[in-house]
Amino acid sequence: MNKEKDKIKKNGVVTESLPDGFFRVLLEDESEILAHLGGKLRVHRIRVLTGDKVTVEMTPYDPKRGRIIFRNK
Repeated sequence: MNKEKDKIKKNGVVTESLPDGFFRVLLEDESEILAHLGGKLRVHRIRVLTGDKVTVEMTPYDPKRGRIIFRNK
């Protein structure tokens, strides 16, 4: 199994900011997930605010959690 091939990428909008770098994200398919900031976003101190469009990476094992990997403009 290839780790990169198993990841699912979806676009969404941040609806709520939670403590410790967690966010509620409403995906394009109208499902809501809990997502945390990816490592590169933390290292480069990219700010993610409510209303931002983001790209979320998820695994097929837990469809309710994900990682924010990109903040769209």
